[in-house]
Amino acid sequence: MSVQYGLLALLRDHGPQSRARLAGLLKVPRPRVLAELDRLTAAGTIVEAGPTASRGGRRSALVKLHPGLRFAAIDLDARSVGVEVTDGCLRAVASHGEHCDIRTGPEAVLGRVTQILDKIRAEGHFTRLDAIGIGLPGPVSFREGVPVSPPIMPGWDRHPVREVLSGEHGCPVAVDNDVNVMTLGERHSGVARTVDNLIFVKIGSGIGCGVQIDGRVYRGATGCAGDIGHIQVDADGPVCLCGNVGCLEAHFSREALARHAESAADGGSPVLAERLAARGSLTARDVADGAAAGDAVCIGIVRAGGRRVGQVLAGLVSFMNPSMIVIGGDLADLGHILLAELRSVVYQRSLPLATGDLPIVLSELGARAGVVGAAVLASELAYGGPPG
Repeated sequence: MSVQYGLLALLRDHGPQSRARLAGLLKVPRPRVLAELDRLTAAGTIVEAGPTASRGGRRSALVKLHPGLRFAAIDLDARSVGVEVTDGCLRAVASHGEHCDIRTGPEAVLGRVTQILDKIRAEGHFTRLDAIGIGLPGPVSFREGVPVSPPIMPGWDRHPVREVLSGEHGCPVAVDNDVNVMTLGERHSGVARTVDNLIFVKIGSGIGCGVQIDGRVYRGATGCAGDIGHIQVDADGPVCLCGNVGCLEAHFSREALARHAESAADGGSPVLAERLAARGSLTARDVADGAAAGDAVCIGIVRAGGRRVGQVLAGLVSFMNPSMIVIGGDLADLGHILLAELRSVVYQRSLPLATGDLPIVLSELGARAGVVGAAVLASELAYGGPPG
């Protein structure tokens, strides 16, 4: 970790600090810290923040991040877009969310993102952006800043997302898989604040996991680490959007739950049968509502999916030995029925040494994990931090 990133990350996460305290926290010789702070002051990245509180002696001067620093955080899902502009400490100064179909293609979606940012700029929330972070719901080449053969994003393959956004907004851009971004968010501001070895599982339109080892995202050789949704769990299972058979997300995802629900409407679930008759179709939300109401068929659907996911996670636990597993995404709303099944399978199938002190919990940030993580990603890029 560079001294620059260490200083800026401390000021980002802990607010104004004295020079002496910064040197002590970083365990770096004070002259080196002072020289770096002088350089950052000259660059306009940090400013004086007044003296410390009086303790009877000479008060130390504080430094803080420049109040005009601005990052844009963009969270794209299959059906929505969230945009947030933050200051250098990642406090939101403006935000916007709306329905957005990723299948309309990159020109339409990124064009809409630019329109949203232009509106926020016109409202006076920033004059320029220092960096942009964006999460995409598919495989991403982090080094190139492009999606690569994303199954649910037709027309996006190798689209120059980083180049387009950088050209539109005149700042550096970091592009990553949405689950990696959510993992960053949960570790920075969520339930995993003190966890260095983390698995974050997103269950929604697909299933993926973000992996953090020693506090850093592990992306793998080409950027597709954690794509557990395409691990085969049933050789005779349904065809997945990726073209293979029996993938995990073909069994348990938003679309898979809707499919299971329509089959189960004729199989003994009065809740699902009534909703299907009224609307002509069913969604994952109908299964969640039925399970919450105690419908045995809906509970069975959730448990069956939880067992599938748990089997895959048990393998990851044996391989990686994480300190925590966090469950997020739309289907985390299935709540404690899903969580109980996951825990049961993982704790039963993994060795006691790996699971004896392993919490498996729901995301604390929920739907905000992606946009918070995108802001963290942008700040790391701007502050010179290690992205991988």
